[in-house]
Amino acid sequence: MESRISHRGAIGLALAGFTFWVLTDTSMKLAGNSRLPGYEIVACLGLALAVALVVRGFSQGRPRGLLPKSPSRQLVRSGLDLGNNLCVVVALRHLPLTLFYILVFLAPMVTALLSAVFLREHLSWRKVLAVVGGFAGVVVAVNPFSSARQGDWIGYAACMVCVLCFSVNMVWSRVLMRTETPESLTLFSGVVQVVVGAVLMMAWHAEPVTPRLAATLTAMGLFCACGSMCFFVALKNTSPVHVSQCHYTQLITGALLTWLIWRETPTVWMMAGSVLIVAAGWLMAAAMSRESAEVSPEVFAGPG
Repeated sequence: MESRISHRGAIGLALAGFTFWVLTDTSMKLAGNSRLPGYEIVACLGLALAVALVVRGFSQGRPRGLLPKSPSRQLVRSGLDLGNNLCVVVALRHLPLTLFYILVFLAPMVTALLSAVFLREHLSWRKVLAVVGGFAGVVVAVNPFSSARQGDWIGYAACMVCVLCFSVNMVWSRVLMRTETPESLTLFSGVVQVVVGAVLMMAWHAEPVTPRLAATLTAMGLFCACGSMCFFVALKNTSPVHVSQCHYTQLITGALLTWLIWRETPTVWMMAGSVLIVAAGWLMAAAMSRESAEVSPEVFAGPG
């Protein structure tokens, strides 16, 4: 039997989970400085997730919870997850970590719009205001008319694909969660990433994996696995709305690590945009909390 954790303890685990995911993204960005293909990096990530989930499932005596109920439907979701993670690797090669988080925080806003269209969910005035505020925050943060803009258009385009894949993934996951467990969804996605990455590696492997690069990839996988475990336990012990609000701490930890490792500081425009995005996110969370006392948990299968 799994012991019950207090609300405060669950929030602590959520904060730890999102911090581990920032460390995952940081390790991925460091690995991205090599010539290693994105699919090889993603395969290492998927392997760590798959191993961690299998070990957890067997240690809890619930290995059947890892099995998919509908493999064909999960395959669609896993394809979206694979596209998202590959674009994360590309984006992190072209953008500062802080700006990457600012851009991908568009995902909750896009998810709300897609949910209104495809799931017929009510789009209240609070959600509309949150969506507008979130998009405005991204425009302010990017400051497209400035000549001193950080990052390049490859990074911006990769982030937009990330947001689209992630948002469609979340909407589809809400449908799958009626019959599938979060662990099953994440494990299936991890296995698909390993298989696709392994097949592509047989066709093209850019360079030998040095001990330093191997250590970076191992750290990336361990951080991601730890983040996923903390996230799942937190979701089981408190409301998903409370867990999702901890997501925005990644802006702080991401900015801190960016400064410590790359000595890059966010611009005034990035900080102003971050304030708008966080405010929009909290307004979105408040709207969701008002609509339902129990919100279906979002499924995270990787960093970002």
